[in-house]
Amino acid sequence: MKQFFGMSPAGNLLEAVRGMGKPQLIMLLSNHDQFEEHVKKLEELYPGVPSIGCIGMSYDTRIVEKGVGIIAFSDGVFAVANVLENVSTMPVKYIKRLEDDMGKVNGSQKDTVCIDFCSGNDACVLTTVFSVLKRRNISLVGGTGDAGKVSANGRVYEDAVAYALVKNLNGRVKAYKENIYHPMEEYRFIASKTDKAKYIIGELNGRPAKTVYQDILHITEKEILTQTFKNPFGKINGSDICIISIKDVTGNALTCFRQVNDSDVLFLLELGEIKDIVQQTIQTIQKDFPKISAVFSVNCLFRYLLFTENHYMQQYLREMGSLGSHAGFVGYGEHYNNQFVNQSMTCVVFE
Repeated sequence: MKQFFGMSPAGNLLEAVRGMGKPQLIMLLSNHDQFEEHVKKLEELYPGVPSIGCIGMSYDTRIVEKGVGIIAFSDGVFAVANVLENVSTMPVKYIKRLEDDMGKVNGSQKDTVCIDFCSGNDACVLTTVFSVLKRRNISLVGGTGDAGKVSANGRVYEDAVAYALVKNLNGRVKAYKENIYHPMEEYRFIASKTDKAKYIIGELNGRPAKTVYQDILHITEKEILTQTFKNPFGKINGSDICIISIKDVTGNALTCFRQVNDSDVLFLLELGEIKDIVQQTIQTIQKDFPKISAVFSVNCLFRYLLFTENHYMQQYLREMGSLGSHAGFVGYGEHYNNQFVNQSMTCVVFE
């Protein structure tokens, strides 16, 4: 298979699709002002070609912060795109669409992946979608777009998840997740006075969560929202760590991007050696896949901000580009199988 990346910082869709050829799946990453216009125009240009889209930044060896980016697969993939609606209330209502699409693709763990763009309520959506995917052990990689909108097959949806089932006809696929943080073992907490609906942590070990975070890191309240780039929370899930980013300060509590429940055990995390971890990821992928057709990835907005702040973003994209054709988008939360994660990178590699 082949992966195409086209872009236009000015938002010119015709410029972005130039040279794309005959795509078998198109992913649209657009800006807020032109998203609906781009969705409509893309369908006119490529009628009937499966497509999904959202509002967000995209990249290959360069990053498109505004404008428009196009990622397309061709030459050896079979893809089906669709949408589940009402994700904030009842995504399971539309689950038969995914079940039917699974039948059309007839894929397996070895050769098929699900890529999704979500408008919100990610944890519930992933539980719903993965309940179908796990029947064939099919992996999922995706993320959350901006402004609560996604697109599928030429239509814009709110409160929905757009997905594409992609089968590699000429090789394997495999999903990966990269975590650049590790636990600070001396800072282990029991969460309490949480609000599951609002993703609030009220107290840690019986003390106000905001105070605990400030006292450990010796920072002011104003610094909390940027300190989370270096020191998010983490919840142990088996042998894995689920990263929990801080979204806001609410009185003496902390509002997060992921749900935390009373009695959850949390650790404070700290940033590892970013460049070493990225190289380890690249080496692992190269070992698993001596021949790579494409890599599609989702990077968290907070990773993008952290890398940019450290003047590493362009170098990072060049290093990932050493794998071959690498492209992706910047999300507001990342999806890896049934996990909704923060401050991470998830990707799928095609042989």
